[in-house]
Amino acid sequence: MQFISKHPARIYAVAVAALALVAHYRPELPSALVLGLVAAVLGVGEAVQRTEDRKTATAGEPTETEHQADAEPTA
Repeated sequence: MQFISKHPARIYAVAVAALALVAHYRPELPSALVLGLVAAVLGVGEAVQRTEDRKTATAGEPTETEHQADAEPTA
C-alpha cells in the first residue's frame, strides 16, 4: 500500500499502457466496453494528478521537527 501512495503516476502509466495494448490486440472487444474503460481511466488520471500536485505542494513545507529546531534559541 505504501508503494501505491508513493508512486501513483507510475502505476497509472503502466495500467494505461496495458489497456492500450489490450485494446489494440483484441479488436473484437466491444467499443462500448473500451470507451467505458477510457472514461474510467480519465477519471483515475485526474485523481492521480491531484495526488501528485498535493505531494509537490507539500514538498517545500518544513516538517514538524524543522519547526521545532527553528523555535529553539541558539546560544
